[in-house]
Amino acid sequence: MKVKFTLSMDDLIVSGKHYDQVMLDWEEDMVEEEVLALSQSWISTQNFLINRMNGLSRVGESSLTIEPLEKTDQPPKGKKSAGRNK
Repeated sequence: MKVKFTLSMDDLIVSGKHYDQVMLDWEEDMVEEEVLALSQSWISTQNFLINRMNGLSRVGESSLTIEPLEKTDQPPKGKKSAGRNK
């Protein structure tokens, strides 16, 4: 499925520089299970962004919006469907 992500971060420090606000949006092809796993990690993992973004050392408030754009029957290229062994 094609998914649109919107990440908003306030009061952050990246590579020693302070930013009041940064917003990123992107689209990605993912299987539904990957989207659910990412969403669960976002909710349950402290320092989710700092652990994944090079140079990011501090984030005040942040939000992640995940919006399905279209559902496809086929998994994205290079990825296996959830029902297959990896």
